[in-house]
Amino acid sequence: MSVSPQGRRALPAWQRLEQLRQPVWASRHLSDVWAEEGEARATRLSLRQNGLLLDYSKQRLDHDVLTDLFQLARECSLEKAIQHLLSGSQVNQSEGRPALHSALRLPGTSRLLIDGEDVVPAVHASLARVRSIVERIHARQWRGVTGLPITDVVSIGVGGSDLGPFLVTNALGEFAPAAAQQLKLHFVSSIDGTQIADLLDTLRPATTLFVVASKSFTTIDTLSNAETALTWMLARIPDRERVLRHHVIGVSASPAKMTEYGIPESNQIAFWDWVGGRFSLWSAIGLPIALKLGMKGFEQLLAGAHAMDRHFGETPLEQNLPVLMGLLMVWNSTFLGINAQAILPYDARLKLFPAYLTQLEMESNGKSVDRHGQPLDYDTCPVLWGDVGSNAQHAFYQLLHQGTQAVACDFIAPIARYQREDEAGSALQTQHLLSLSNCFAQARVLMLGDACLSESDQAAASVSQEPGHKHYRGNQPSTTLLLDALTPYSLGQLIALYEHKVYVASVIWNINPFDQWGVELGKKIAGTTYAAMSKDGSLDSFDPSTRMLLRAVHK
Repeated sequence: MSVSPQGRRALPAWQRLEQLRQPVWASRHLSDVWAEEGEARATRLSLRQNGLLLDYSKQRLDHDVLTDLFQLARECSLEKAIQHLLSGSQVNQSEGRPALHSALRLPGTSRLLIDGEDVVPAVHASLARVRSIVERIHARQWRGVTGLPITDVVSIGVGGSDLGPFLVTNALGEFAPAAAQQLKLHFVSSIDGTQIADLLDTLRPATTLFVVASKSFTTIDTLSNAETALTWMLARIPDRERVLRHHVIGVSASPAKMTEYGIPESNQIAFWDWVGGRFSLWSAIGLPIALKLGMKGFEQLLAGAHAMDRHFGETPLEQNLPVLMGLLMVWNSTFLGINAQAILPYDARLKLFPAYLTQLEMESNGKSVDRHGQPLDYDTCPVLWGDVGSNAQHAFYQLLHQGTQAVACDFIAPIARYQREDEAGSALQTQHLLSLSNCFAQARVLMLGDACLSESDQAAASVSQEPGHKHYRGNQPSTTLLLDALTPYSLGQLIALYEHKVYVASVIWNINPFDQWGVELGKKIAGTTYAAMSKDGSLDSFDPSTRMLLRAVHK
Protein backbone atom coordinates (compact mmCIF):
# COMPACT_ATOMS: atom_id res chain seq x y z
CA MET A 1 0.00 0.00 0.00
CA SER A 2 3.02 2.28 0.22
CA VAL A 3 4.10 1.84 -3.40
CA SER A 4 4.52 5.09 -5.36
CA PRO A 5 2.44 5.75 -8.51
CA GLN A 6 5.51 5.07 -10.60
CA GLY A 7 5.90 1.83 -8.64
CA ARG A 8 2.33 0.84 -9.48
CA ARG A 9 3.01 1.19 -13.19
CA ALA A 10 6.23 -0.78 -12.81
CA LEU A 11 4.42 -3.82 -11.40
CA PRO A 12 4.59 -6.78 -13.80
CA ALA A 13 0.81 -7.32 -13.84
CA TRP A 14 0.20 -3.62 -14.50
CA GLN A 15 2.53 -3.72 -17.48
CA ARG A 16 0.86 -6.85 -18.88
CA LEU A 17 -2.55 -5.19 -18.56
CA GLU A 18 -1.19 -2.16 -20.45
CA GLN A 19 -0.11 -4.51 -23.23
CA LEU A 20 -3.50 -6.25 -23.31
CA ARG A 21 -5.29 -2.92 -23.50
CA GLN A 22 -3.53 -1.87 -26.69
CA PRO A 23 -4.20 -2.96 -29.30
CA VAL A 24 -6.24 -6.03 -28.25
CA TRP A 25 -9.13 -4.41 -26.37
CA ALA A 26 -9.05 -1.14 -28.26
CA SER A 27 -10.67 -2.86 -31.25
CA ARG A 28 -12.06 -6.15 -29.91
CA HIS A 29 -15.86 -6.29 -29.87
CA LEU A 30 -17.89 -8.18 -27.27
CA SER A 31 -19.88 -9.90 -30.01
CA ASP A 32 -16.63 -11.45 -31.25
CA VAL A 33 -15.66 -12.49 -27.72
CA TRP A 34 -18.96 -14.33 -27.27
CA ALA A 35 -18.61 -15.99 -30.66
CA GLU A 36 -15.19 -17.30 -29.56
CA GLU A 37 -16.04 -18.38 -26.01
CA GLY A 38 -19.66 -19.51 -26.32
CA GLU A 39 -22.01 -20.60 -23.53
CA ALA A 40 -19.26 -21.32 -21.02
CA ARG A 41 -18.48 -17.59 -20.69
CA ALA A 42 -21.74 -16.86 -18.83
CA THR A 43 -21.05 -19.55 -16.24
CA ARG A 44 -17.36 -18.75 -15.90
CA LEU A 45 -17.89 -15.00 -15.51
CA SER A 46 -20.59 -15.00 -12.85
CA LEU A 47 -20.67 -15.45 -9.09
CA ARG A 48 -23.43 -16.49 -6.69
CA GLN A 49 -23.17 -15.55 -3.03
CA ASN A 50 -25.79 -15.60 -0.28
CA GLY A 51 -28.78 -14.47 -2.34
CA LEU A 52 -26.80 -12.34 -4.81
CA LEU A 53 -25.92 -13.14 -8.42
CA LEU A 54 -23.20 -11.11 -10.14
CA ASP A 55 -23.00 -11.52 -13.92
CA TYR A 56 -19.94 -9.78 -15.35
CA SER A 57 -19.80 -11.75 -18.60
CA LYS A 58 -20.73 -8.56 -20.52
CA GLN A 59 -17.53 -6.82 -19.43
CA ARG A 60 -14.77 -6.21 -22.00
CA LEU A 61 -12.30 -8.75 -20.67
CA ASP A 62 -11.28 -12.38 -20.94
CA HIS A 63 -9.37 -15.00 -18.97
CA ASP A 64 -6.00 -13.32 -19.57
CA VAL A 65 -7.22 -9.93 -18.32
CA LEU A 66 -8.83 -11.48 -15.24
CA THR A 67 -5.71 -13.45 -14.42
CA ASP A 68 -3.57 -10.32 -14.54
CA LEU A 69 -6.12 -8.27 -12.56
CA PHE A 70 -6.02 -10.78 -9.71
CA GLN A 71 -2.24 -10.88 -9.95
CA LEU A 72 -2.16 -7.08 -9.80
CA ALA A 73 -4.30 -7.24 -6.66
CA ARG A 74 -1.75 -9.55 -5.06
CA GLU A 75 1.18 -7.41 -6.16
CA CYS A 76 -0.59 -4.45 -4.48
CA SER A 77 -0.97 -6.54 -1.28
CA LEU A 78 -4.77 -6.36 -1.45
CA GLU A 79 -5.30 -9.36 0.84
CA LYS A 80 -3.23 -7.71 3.56
CA ALA A 81 -4.99 -4.37 2.97
CA ILE A 82 -8.39 -6.02 3.50
CA GLN A 83 -7.26 -7.38 6.86
CA HIS A 84 -5.87 -3.95 7.79
CA LEU A 85 -9.27 -2.39 7.11
CA LEU A 86 -11.30 -4.95 9.02
CA SER A 87 -8.92 -5.18 11.98
CA GLY A 88 -8.79 -1.43 12.67
CA SER A 89 -5.38 -0.44 11.31
CA GLN A 90 -4.88 3.25 10.46
CA VAL A 91 -5.92 2.96 6.82
CA ASN A 92 -6.92 6.66 6.84
CA GLN A 93 -3.35 7.88 6.84
CA SER A 94 -3.94 11.58 6.24
CA GLU A 95 -6.11 11.80 9.37
CA GLY A 96 -4.25 9.17 11.39
CA ARG A 97 -7.15 6.87 12.21
CA PRO A 98 -8.87 3.65 11.17
CA ALA A 99 -12.02 3.44 9.05
CA LEU A 100 -14.15 1.12 11.12
CA HIS A 101 -17.61 1.22 9.59
CA SER A 102 -17.48 -2.59 9.57
CA ALA A 103 -17.20 -2.51 13.39
CA LEU A 104 -20.63 -0.85 13.53
CA ARG A 105 -22.27 -4.07 12.35
CA LEU A 106 -20.32 -6.54 14.48
CA PRO A 107 -22.46 -8.80 16.71
CA GLY A 108 -22.36 -8.00 20.41
CA THR A 109 -20.40 -11.20 21.11
CA SER A 110 -17.48 -10.03 18.94
CA ARG A 111 -14.31 -8.30 20.11
CA LEU A 112 -12.25 -5.73 18.24
CA LEU A 113 -9.33 -4.09 20.02
CA ILE A 114 -8.25 -0.59 18.95
CA ASP A 115 -5.31 0.75 20.95
CA GLY A 116 -6.00 -1.92 23.54
CA GLU A 117 -9.70 -1.06 23.93
CA ASP A 118 -12.56 -3.23 22.72
CA VAL A 119 -14.84 -0.94 20.64
CA VAL A 120 -17.75 -3.40 20.39
CA PRO A 121 -19.32 -2.58 23.81
CA ALA A 122 -19.37 1.14 22.93
CA VAL A 123 -20.96 0.40 19.55
CA HIS A 124 -23.71 -1.64 21.18
CA ALA A 125 -24.20 0.93 23.94
CA SER A 126 -24.91 3.48 21.19
CA LEU A 127 -27.33 1.05 19.55
CA ALA A 128 -29.03 0.59 22.92
CA ARG A 129 -29.51 4.37 23.13
CA VAL A 130 -31.04 4.28 19.62
CA ARG A 131 -33.31 1.41 20.69
CA SER A 132 -34.50 3.28 23.76
CA ILE A 133 -35.41 6.38 21.76
CA VAL A 134 -37.14 4.36 19.01
CA GLU A 135 -39.20 2.41 21.51
CA ARG A 136 -40.30 5.60 23.31
CA ILE A 137 -41.33 7.28 20.07
CA HIS A 138 -43.09 4.20 18.70
CA ALA A 139 -44.94 3.76 22.00
CA ARG A 140 -46.01 7.43 21.79
CA GLN A 141 -44.25 8.05 25.09
CA TRP A 142 -41.91 10.77 23.76
CA ARG A 143 -43.95 13.89 24.35
CA GLY A 144 -43.58 17.44 23.15
CA VAL A 145 -43.69 20.50 25.38
CA THR A 146 -47.50 20.46 25.47
CA GLY A 147 -47.68 16.77 26.34
CA LEU A 148 -48.78 15.54 22.91
CA PRO A 149 -46.99 12.52 21.37
CA ILE A 150 -44.61 12.97 18.45
CA THR A 151 -46.19 12.48 15.02
CA ASP A 152 -43.45 13.88 12.73
CA VAL A 153 -39.68 13.41 12.82
CA VAL A 154 -37.48 15.68 10.70
CA SER A 155 -33.94 14.42 10.02
CA ILE A 156 -31.60 17.37 9.41
CA GLY A 157 -28.24 16.43 7.90
CA VAL A 158 -26.25 16.63 4.69
CA GLY A 159 -24.06 14.25 2.70
CA GLY A 160 -23.51 10.99 4.52
CA SER A 161 -25.68 12.11 7.45
CA ASP A 162 -28.59 12.41 5.02
CA LEU A 163 -28.12 10.22 1.95
CA GLY A 164 -27.76 6.85 3.70
CA PRO A 165 -30.83 7.08 5.96
CA PHE A 166 -32.81 8.71 3.14
CA LEU A 167 -31.94 5.86 0.77
CA VAL A 168 -32.78 3.06 3.20
CA THR A 169 -36.03 4.49 4.53
CA ASN A 170 -37.27 5.10 0.98
CA ALA A 171 -36.25 1.65 -0.20
CA LEU A 172 -37.71 -0.38 2.67
CA GLY A 173 -40.90 1.42 3.65
CA GLU A 174 -42.95 -1.75 3.17
CA PHE A 175 -41.05 -3.35 6.08
CA ALA A 176 -42.18 -0.70 8.59
CA PRO A 177 -43.85 -2.27 11.65
CA ALA A 178 -47.30 -1.07 12.70
CA ALA A 179 -45.86 1.16 15.42
CA ALA A 180 -43.80 3.05 12.84
CA GLN A 181 -46.61 3.53 10.33
CA GLN A 182 -48.23 6.25 12.45
CA LEU A 183 -45.01 8.28 12.29
CA LYS A 184 -44.17 10.62 9.41
CA LEU A 185 -40.47 10.88 8.55
CA HIS A 186 -38.99 13.85 6.67
CA PHE A 187 -35.48 14.72 5.44
CA VAL A 188 -33.91 18.16 5.09
CA SER A 189 -30.43 18.79 3.67
CA SER A 190 -30.44 21.76 1.28
CA ILE A 191 -28.71 24.88 2.59
CA ASP A 192 -30.81 27.17 0.41
CA GLY A 193 -33.80 26.70 2.73
CA THR A 194 -36.23 25.42 0.10
CA GLN A 195 -36.80 22.03 1.71
CA ILE A 196 -37.28 23.27 5.25
CA ALA A 197 -39.39 26.27 4.25
CA ASP A 198 -41.85 24.07 2.37
CA LEU A 199 -41.83 21.45 5.13
CA LEU A 200 -42.40 23.73 8.12
CA ASP A 201 -45.70 24.89 6.62
CA THR A 202 -47.02 21.33 6.97
CA LEU A 203 -45.90 20.61 10.55
CA ARG A 204 -47.32 21.18 14.03
CA PRO A 205 -44.67 22.43 16.48
CA ALA A 206 -46.17 20.59 19.43
CA THR A 207 -45.82 17.16 17.76
CA THR A 208 -42.59 17.56 15.75
CA LEU A 209 -39.17 16.19 16.69
CA PHE A 210 -35.97 17.31 14.93
CA VAL A 211 -32.95 14.98 14.65
CA VAL A 212 -29.84 17.09 13.99
CA ALA A 213 -27.14 14.81 12.56
CA SER A 214 -23.60 16.06 11.99
CA LYS A 215 -20.33 14.25 12.67
CA SER A 216 -18.52 17.44 13.67
CA PHE A 217 -21.63 19.41 14.69
CA THR A 218 -20.11 22.37 12.87
CA THR A 219 -21.44 21.70 9.34
CA ILE A 220 -22.93 24.99 8.17
CA ASP A 221 -25.59 23.36 5.97
CA THR A 222 -26.97 21.31 8.84
CA LEU A 223 -26.69 23.96 11.55
CA SER A 224 -28.33 26.64 9.39
CA ASN A 225 -31.32 24.36 8.81
CA ALA A 226 -31.38 23.44 12.50
CA GLU A 227 -31.35 27.11 13.48
CA THR A 228 -34.21 27.84 11.10
CA ALA A 229 -36.19 24.97 12.60
CA LEU A 230 -35.44 26.15 16.13
CA THR A 231 -36.42 29.74 15.29
CA TRP A 232 -39.73 28.42 13.92
CA MET A 233 -40.33 26.44 17.10
CA LEU A 234 -39.41 29.30 19.45
CA ALA A 235 -41.83 31.63 17.69
CA ARG A 236 -44.59 29.29 18.82
CA ILE A 237 -43.08 27.85 22.02
CA PRO A 238 -40.81 30.61 23.42
CA ASP A 239 -38.69 28.51 25.77
CA ARG A 240 -35.39 27.36 24.20
CA GLU A 241 -34.39 25.01 27.00
CA ARG A 242 -37.74 23.17 26.96
CA VAL A 243 -37.86 23.08 23.16
CA LEU A 244 -34.39 21.50 23.00
CA ARG A 245 -35.31 18.97 25.69
CA HIS A 246 -38.59 17.87 24.11
CA HIS A 247 -38.13 18.50 20.39
CA VAL A 248 -34.45 18.06 19.42
CA ILE A 249 -32.13 15.03 19.32
CA GLY A 250 -28.46 15.42 18.40
CA VAL A 251 -26.33 12.75 16.69
CA SER A 252 -22.62 13.53 16.47
CA ALA A 253 -19.05 12.45 17.15
CA SER A 254 -18.68 15.67 19.15
CA PRO A 255 -20.76 15.54 22.36
CA ALA A 256 -19.14 18.77 23.59
CA LYS A 257 -20.48 20.64 20.55
CA MET A 258 -23.97 19.24 21.10
CA THR A 259 -23.85 20.32 24.74
CA GLU A 260 -22.60 23.77 23.73
CA TYR A 261 -25.57 24.03 21.35
CA GLY A 262 -27.88 23.33 24.29
CA ILE A 263 -28.99 19.76 23.53
CA PRO A 264 -29.29 17.92 26.87
CA GLU A 265 -27.13 14.82 27.33
CA SER A 266 -30.23 12.61 27.49
CA ASN A 267 -31.02 13.66 23.90
CA GLN A 268 -27.53 13.03 22.54
CA ILE A 269 -26.36 9.92 20.69
CA ALA A 270 -22.65 9.68 20.00
CA PHE A 271 -20.56 7.90 17.42
CA TRP A 272 -16.84 8.07 16.68
CA ASP A 273 -14.32 9.94 14.54
CA TRP A 274 -13.30 6.64 12.90
CA VAL A 275 -16.70 6.57 11.18
CA GLY A 276 -16.56 8.42 7.87
CA GLY A 277 -19.69 10.42 7.07
CA ARG A 278 -20.50 8.48 3.91
CA PHE A 279 -20.06 5.22 5.84
CA SER A 280 -22.11 6.28 8.85
CA LEU A 281 -25.65 5.01 8.25
CA TRP A 282 -24.77 1.92 10.33
CA SER A 283 -24.17 4.11 13.40
CA ALA A 284 -26.56 6.32 15.35
CA ILE A 285 -26.82 8.34 12.12
CA GLY A 286 -29.18 5.49 11.20
CA LEU A 287 -31.72 6.58 13.86
CA PRO A 288 -34.25 7.51 11.12
CA ILE A 289 -33.80 4.01 9.68
CA ALA A 290 -34.57 2.46 13.06
CA LEU A 291 -37.59 4.75 13.42
CA LYS A 292 -38.85 3.61 10.01
CA LEU A 293 -38.04 -0.11 10.18
CA GLY A 294 -38.02 -0.67 13.94
CA MET A 295 -34.91 -2.00 15.62
CA LYS A 296 -35.55 -5.48 14.21
CA GLY A 297 -35.39 -4.14 10.65
CA PHE A 298 -32.32 -2.02 11.44
CA GLU A 299 -30.58 -5.05 12.94
CA GLN A 300 -31.37 -7.09 9.80
CA LEU A 301 -29.75 -4.33 7.72
CA LEU A 302 -26.66 -4.52 9.95
CA ALA A 303 -26.64 -8.32 9.70
CA GLY A 304 -26.64 -8.21 5.91
CA ALA A 305 -23.72 -5.79 5.92
CA HIS A 306 -21.83 -7.95 8.43
CA ALA A 307 -22.35 -10.99 6.20
CA MET A 308 -20.72 -9.05 3.35
CA ASP A 309 -17.86 -8.03 5.67
CA ARG A 310 -17.20 -11.69 6.44
CA HIS A 311 -17.36 -12.61 2.77
CA PHE A 312 -14.94 -9.79 1.96
CA GLY A 313 -12.50 -10.80 4.67
CA GLU A 314 -12.64 -14.58 4.29
CA THR A 315 -13.19 -15.38 0.60
CA PRO A 316 -10.34 -15.90 -1.91
CA LEU A 317 -9.92 -13.03 -4.35
CA GLU A 318 -11.26 -14.93 -7.36
CA GLN A 319 -14.64 -15.59 -5.63
CA ASN A 320 -14.83 -12.31 -3.74
CA LEU A 321 -17.64 -10.03 -4.94
CA PRO A 322 -16.24 -6.66 -3.76
CA VAL A 323 -12.77 -7.57 -5.03
CA LEU A 324 -14.11 -8.44 -8.44
CA MET A 325 -16.22 -5.28 -8.72
CA GLY A 326 -13.30 -3.10 -7.62
CA LEU A 327 -10.97 -4.69 -10.15
CA LEU A 328 -13.56 -4.24 -12.91
CA MET A 329 -13.69 -0.53 -12.12
CA VAL A 330 -9.90 -0.30 -12.26
CA TRP A 331 -9.78 -2.16 -15.59
CA ASN A 332 -12.46 0.04 -17.15
CA SER A 333 -11.32 3.41 -15.84
CA THR A 334 -7.55 3.12 -15.65
CA PHE A 335 -6.78 0.76 -18.52
CA LEU A 336 -9.66 1.04 -21.01
CA GLY A 337 -10.21 4.77 -20.43
CA ILE A 338 -13.92 4.36 -19.67
CA ASN A 339 -14.41 7.27 -17.30
CA ALA A 340 -18.17 7.17 -16.86
CA GLN A 341 -20.20 4.71 -14.77
CA ALA A 342 -24.01 4.51 -14.88
CA ILE A 343 -25.91 2.97 -11.96
CA LEU A 344 -29.22 1.59 -13.24
CA PRO A 345 -31.54 -0.02 -10.66
CA TYR A 346 -34.63 -1.64 -12.15
CA ASP A 347 -36.70 -1.14 -9.01
CA ALA A 348 -38.12 2.24 -8.02
CA ARG A 349 -37.45 1.46 -4.37
CA LEU A 350 -33.74 1.94 -5.21
CA LYS A 351 -34.26 5.28 -6.94
CA LEU A 352 -31.90 7.00 -4.49
CA PHE A 353 -29.14 4.40 -4.84
CA PRO A 354 -27.38 6.16 -7.77
CA ALA A 355 -27.27 9.41 -5.76
CA TYR A 356 -25.97 7.54 -2.72
CA LEU A 357 -23.18 5.96 -4.77
CA THR A 358 -22.13 9.27 -6.33
CA GLN A 359 -21.04 10.40 -2.88
CA LEU A 360 -19.72 7.04 -1.70
CA GLU A 361 -17.52 6.50 -4.74
CA MET A 362 -16.58 9.96 -5.99
CA GLU A 363 -15.92 11.50 -2.57
CA SER A 364 -13.87 8.43 -1.66
CA ASN A 365 -11.86 7.82 -4.82
CA GLY A 366 -12.03 11.15 -6.62
CA LYS A 367 -8.34 11.69 -5.90
CA SER A 368 -5.36 12.75 -8.04
CA VAL A 369 -2.57 12.15 -5.51
CA ASP A 370 -1.40 8.95 -3.83
CA ARG A 371 -1.27 8.16 -0.12
CA HIS A 372 1.91 10.23 0.18
CA GLY A 373 0.56 13.28 -1.64
CA GLN A 374 2.39 12.54 -4.90
CA PRO A 375 0.55 13.26 -8.20
CA LEU A 376 -0.87 10.29 -10.05
CA ASP A 377 -0.32 9.76 -13.75
CA TYR A 378 -3.24 7.40 -14.33
CA ASP A 379 -7.03 7.75 -14.14
CA THR A 380 -8.82 6.87 -10.91
CA CYS A 381 -12.54 7.13 -10.11
CA PRO A 382 -14.94 7.56 -13.04
CA VAL A 383 -17.88 9.96 -12.96
CA LEU A 384 -20.93 8.16 -11.55
CA TRP A 385 -24.53 8.96 -12.41
CA GLY A 386 -27.76 7.09 -13.00
CA ASP A 387 -31.48 6.70 -12.39
CA VAL A 388 -34.15 4.06 -12.16
CA GLY A 389 -33.58 2.10 -15.36
CA SER A 390 -37.15 2.05 -16.61
CA ASN A 391 -37.28 5.86 -16.46
CA ALA A 392 -33.73 6.33 -17.73
CA GLN A 393 -34.58 4.36 -20.87
CA HIS A 394 -36.69 7.35 -21.89
CA ALA A 395 -33.96 9.82 -21.02
CA PHE A 396 -30.22 9.15 -21.30
CA TYR A 397 -30.13 5.62 -22.76
CA GLN A 398 -29.89 7.27 -26.17
CA LEU A 399 -26.36 8.32 -25.21
CA LEU A 400 -25.55 4.85 -23.86
CA HIS A 401 -26.60 3.18 -27.09
CA GLN A 402 -25.53 5.65 -29.75
CA GLY A 403 -23.48 8.38 -28.10
CA THR A 404 -19.75 8.92 -28.55
CA GLN A 405 -18.84 8.15 -24.92
CA ALA A 406 -17.94 4.73 -23.57
CA VAL A 407 -19.91 4.11 -20.37
CA ALA A 408 -19.72 1.14 -18.01
CA CYS A 409 -23.10 0.22 -16.51
CA ASP A 410 -24.28 -1.55 -13.38
CA PHE A 411 -27.76 -3.05 -13.74
CA ILE A 412 -29.35 -3.91 -10.37
CA ALA A 413 -32.67 -5.70 -9.82
CA PRO A 414 -34.48 -8.04 -7.43
CA ILE A 415 -35.73 -11.35 -8.84
CA ALA A 416 -38.79 -11.71 -6.60
CA ARG A 417 -41.31 -8.88 -6.24
CA TYR A 418 -45.01 -8.36 -5.47
CA GLN A 419 -45.90 -11.53 -3.58
CA ARG A 420 -49.51 -10.36 -3.22
CA GLU A 421 -52.82 -12.17 -3.09
CA ASP A 422 -55.12 -9.21 -3.88
CA GLU A 423 -56.65 -8.26 -7.22
CA ALA A 424 -53.65 -6.18 -8.26
CA GLY A 425 -51.12 -8.92 -7.49
CA SER A 426 -51.18 -10.59 -10.90
CA ALA A 427 -50.96 -7.29 -12.78
CA LEU A 428 -48.09 -6.09 -10.58
CA GLN A 429 -46.22 -9.34 -11.09
CA THR A 430 -46.60 -8.89 -14.86
CA GLN A 431 -45.18 -5.37 -14.52
CA HIS A 432 -42.21 -6.69 -12.56
CA LEU A 433 -41.45 -9.27 -15.25
CA LEU A 434 -41.68 -6.52 -17.86
CA SER A 435 -39.20 -4.49 -15.82
CA LEU A 436 -36.79 -7.43 -15.61
CA SER A 437 -37.11 -8.11 -19.32
CA ASN A 438 -36.21 -4.47 -20.05
CA CYS A 439 -33.23 -4.73 -17.70
CA PHE A 440 -31.87 -7.84 -19.43
CA ALA A 441 -32.68 -6.56 -22.93
CA GLN A 442 -30.96 -3.20 -22.45
CA ALA A 443 -27.80 -4.86 -21.15
CA ARG A 444 -27.85 -7.24 -24.11
CA VAL A 445 -28.21 -4.45 -26.69
CA LEU A 446 -25.48 -2.41 -25.02
CA MET A 447 -23.21 -5.44 -25.30
CA LEU A 448 -23.98 -6.74 -28.78
CA GLY A 449 -25.62 -3.85 -30.64
CA ASP A 450 -27.19 -4.92 -33.93
CA ALA A 451 -25.67 -8.36 -33.47
CA CYS A 452 -28.24 -9.23 -30.79
CA LEU A 453 -30.81 -9.64 -33.57
CA SER A 454 -31.19 -13.13 -34.97
CA GLU A 455 -30.17 -13.71 -38.59
CA SER A 456 -33.82 -13.69 -39.65
CA ASP A 457 -34.44 -10.48 -37.71
CA GLN A 458 -31.43 -8.87 -39.30
CA ALA A 459 -32.59 -9.92 -42.73
CA ALA A 460 -36.12 -8.63 -42.08
CA ALA A 461 -34.76 -5.32 -40.82
CA SER A 462 -32.12 -5.17 -43.55
CA VAL A 463 -29.66 -4.06 -40.89
CA SER A 464 -26.77 -3.76 -43.31
CA GLN A 465 -28.88 -1.43 -45.45
CA GLU A 466 -30.22 0.71 -42.59
CA PRO A 467 -29.05 4.33 -42.36
CA GLY A 468 -26.47 5.11 -39.69
CA HIS A 469 -28.95 6.57 -37.24
CA LYS A 470 -30.59 3.15 -36.90
CA HIS A 471 -27.41 1.23 -36.09
CA TYR A 472 -26.37 0.13 -32.60
CA ARG A 473 -22.65 -0.37 -32.22
CA GLY A 474 -22.80 -2.20 -28.86
CA ASN A 475 -19.55 -3.03 -27.04
CA GLN A 476 -20.62 -1.07 -23.95
CA PRO A 477 -19.53 -3.09 -20.88
CA SER A 478 -21.96 -3.82 -18.08
CA THR A 479 -22.45 -5.87 -14.94
CA THR A 480 -25.82 -7.22 -13.80
CA LEU A 481 -26.38 -7.71 -10.07
CA LEU A 482 -29.51 -9.64 -9.09
CA LEU A 483 -30.87 -9.89 -5.55
CA ASP A 484 -33.20 -12.75 -4.67
CA ALA A 485 -35.42 -10.06 -3.12
CA LEU A 486 -35.00 -6.56 -1.73
CA THR A 487 -35.10 -6.83 2.07
CA PRO A 488 -33.32 -5.08 4.95
CA TYR A 489 -30.77 -7.92 4.95
CA SER A 490 -30.08 -7.84 1.20
CA LEU A 491 -29.91 -4.03 1.10
CA GLY A 492 -27.32 -4.22 3.87
CA GLN A 493 -25.35 -6.66 1.71
CA LEU A 494 -25.67 -4.42 -1.35
CA ILE A 495 -24.48 -1.23 0.35
CA ALA A 496 -21.56 -2.98 2.07
CA LEU A 497 -20.62 -4.59 -1.26
CA TYR A 498 -20.18 -1.17 -2.85
CA GLU A 499 -18.35 0.17 0.22
CA HIS A 500 -15.77 -2.59 -0.06
CA LYS A 501 -15.57 -2.23 -3.84
CA VAL A 502 -14.50 1.38 -3.26
CA TYR A 503 -11.75 0.23 -0.92
CA VAL A 504 -10.48 -2.41 -3.34
CA ALA A 505 -10.12 0.14 -6.13
CA SER A 506 -8.38 2.58 -3.77
CA VAL A 507 -5.77 -0.03 -2.85
CA ILE A 508 -4.96 -0.69 -6.51
CA TRP A 509 -4.78 3.05 -7.20
CA ASN A 510 -2.74 3.61 -3.99
CA ILE A 511 -5.01 6.41 -2.76
CA ASN A 512 -6.74 7.15 0.55
CA PRO A 513 -10.52 6.72 0.14
CA PHE A 514 -11.36 7.88 3.66
CA ASP A 515 -10.58 11.60 3.56
CA GLN A 516 -12.26 14.33 1.48
CA TRP A 517 -10.02 17.36 1.52
CA GLY A 518 -11.34 18.31 -1.90
CA VAL A 519 -14.49 19.80 -0.33
CA GLU A 520 -12.79 21.73 2.45
CA LEU A 521 -11.37 24.75 0.61
CA GLY A 522 -14.70 25.56 -1.04
CA LYS A 523 -16.43 25.57 2.36
CA LYS A 524 -13.72 27.81 3.81
CA ILE A 525 -13.94 30.31 0.96
CA ALA A 526 -17.75 30.28 1.24
CA GLY A 527 -17.35 31.73 4.74
CA THR A 528 -15.31 34.72 3.55
CA THR A 529 -17.68 35.16 0.61
CA TYR A 530 -20.68 35.22 2.94
CA ALA A 531 -19.00 37.96 4.97
CA ALA A 532 -18.75 40.04 1.77
CA MET A 533 -22.47 39.67 1.03
CA SER A 534 -23.29 42.70 3.20
CA LYS A 535 -23.18 46.00 1.37
CA ASP A 536 -20.26 47.26 3.44
CA GLY A 537 -18.25 44.06 2.94
CA SER A 538 -14.90 44.49 1.21
CA LEU A 539 -14.59 43.05 -2.30
CA ASP A 540 -10.88 43.76 -2.72
CA SER A 541 -9.69 40.18 -2.15
CA PHE A 542 -11.96 38.62 -4.79
CA ASP A 543 -11.37 37.90 -8.44
CA PRO A 544 -13.17 40.10 -11.02
CA SER A 545 -15.85 37.52 -11.77
CA THR A 546 -16.77 37.02 -8.10
CA ARG A 547 -16.71 40.79 -7.50
CA MET A 548 -19.21 41.24 -10.34
CA LEU A 549 -21.51 38.61 -8.83
CA LEU A 550 -21.25 40.11 -5.34
CA ARG A 551 -22.10 43.56 -6.68
CA ALA A 552 -25.20 42.06 -8.30
CA VAL A 553 -26.24 40.80 -4.86
CA HIS A 554 -25.52 44.19 -3.28
CA LYS A 555 -27.81 45.89 -5.77
